[in-house]
Amino acid sequence: MLPKRFTVLPKRWIVERNFSWFKSFKRLSKDYEVLQKTSQTMIYLTMIQVIFNRIK
Repeated sequence: MLPKRFTVLPKRWIVERNFSWFKSFKRLSKDYEVLQKTSQTMIYLTMIQVIFNRIK
């Protein structure tokens, strides 16, 4: 059986770009949160801030 060849996944760069935006926010760069809901809320707040900064 032949190994699979490398194929680029569609839209993968969008996900990777979002993860790089998260790394620029100190609270999201480490796993400080205990509850999953708190972590999810911080991600939402970060994305809101990123969108507002892009609108300016």
